[in-house]
Amino acid sequence: MSNVKNFGATGDGQTDDTAAIQHAIKDGDGLLEFPKGTYLITSPLEIPLKESGPRGISGSMGTATIVMAGPGPAFRLLGNHGGTGDPGSVKPGVWRSERMPTVREIVIEGSHAEADGFELKGTMQAIFDGVMIRHVRHGIHLVERNRNIQIVNCHIYHNRGVGIFMDGLNLHQINIANSHISYNRLGGIRIERSEIRNLQITGNDIEYNNTERSFPELPNEPTAEIWIDTTAEGASVNEVTIGSNTIQATSSKEGRNIRIMEKRDSSRPPGLITITGNIIGSQETNIHLSGCYGITLTGNSIYSCSHRNLLIEDSRLIVIGSNNFRRHTERAGMGVRLIDSRDCTISGCSFHDESLEGQENGASLLELKNCQRIAVNGCNFSDGVPYGIDALDCDGVLVTGCTIADTRETPRAEASIRFKGKGSGNLIASCSLRGDVSAEPTAGLSQK
Repeated sequence: MSNVKNFGATGDGQTDDTAAIQHAIKDGDGLLEFPKGTYLITSPLEIPLKESGPRGISGSMGTATIVMAGPGPAFRLLGNHGGTGDPGSVKPGVWRSERMPTVREIVIEGSHAEADGFELKGTMQAIFDGVMIRHVRHGIHLVERNRNIQIVNCHIYHNRGVGIFMDGLNLHQINIANSHISYNRLGGIRIERSEIRNLQITGNDIEYNNTERSFPELPNEPTAEIWIDTTAEGASVNEVTIGSNTIQATSSKEGRNIRIMEKRDSSRPPGLITITGNIIGSQETNIHLSGCYGITLTGNSIYSCSHRNLLIEDSRLIVIGSNNFRRHTERAGMGVRLIDSRDCTISGCSFHDESLEGQENGASLLELKNCQRIAVNGCNFSDGVPYGIDALDCDGVLVTGCTIADTRETPRAEASIRFKGKGSGNLIASCSLRGDVSAEPTAGLSQK
């Protein structure tokens, strides 16, 4: 009695099957099984886990499609877990009746402007595996409180809102892996007004999540493939791994591949965040960090922007190591810019501008403005125009063991390094420079 057709659902794509499926939820045996077919619904299918016991939703190896023709989520999973991820905080009733609601191999499509895919509230150990969600607003919408979520092997594709939206959420432990999260107008993975711990984003294809590429007929809003915003009161995001993903886009107004924003005066800034081993490219700015603390950015290939590969503002303790910064096409730009930041390390990176004339925006390869205690070591800067490194009003910048050269047949760089404005304690040592060093007397620069 788990088959929804046994409760009156037709799966013909024309009949409203909402009541029949709700009947199966209420009186079925726990596994909501959809045989091959198209099931039209017009209001959310609510699954109160406390009342119904452990639940599974199966789409028969992807052959079943749910079409949501009304506002709200196609499925709303409602749990009562109020504890943490610690087993001791989970009440017996949650373990017995609510744990691990599982959705497998089903397709969700929206035919209403305010249709969503799934909404989860109060769940414990939910699993999405092999699910496709398209033409809705938000694909998977996580609100209020949830714990230990896994989203794997899914296609969250071409939606009007956010692919995976953590919205006013308290959540510890979520794994997003091996999924295709693309062409979502307001972002691929987006976090706002939330307290998140233990977020792993690994092995995904996350691309083209902006209005220009997905829904050009709709008004543009700034977005990102991965958007983490903790500027709201009480919000914080920590313990994050973004690794081994392909994160690409088309350049869009104020668009980013990865955007992390923190409230400037927050006592709980983001930290314990690692961005490593990704391919990241083709946006206005590839990675934008503002107000951040304690982020490690290593081993990435970061290419082609219309503004900067990496923009860091008002941040500290950022480690940037062994990344490849470059442009992918002649029309694109590249470069790294740090503003009002301190105690950062840039090491073992490659900066290369393939163009003959330099960038349209006139940016040097590495720009430092009003920064303190920035260590730049073991990096290779080639063909920067007007400079390889350009520092303004900086203190304690240490440039060591770097190679800076203009390799063009007719050099275009004005100098290898420029220090300008007011500064103190700046040092260049043990570098190989094919070009001059330009320094104003007030910049506080010495060379060894």
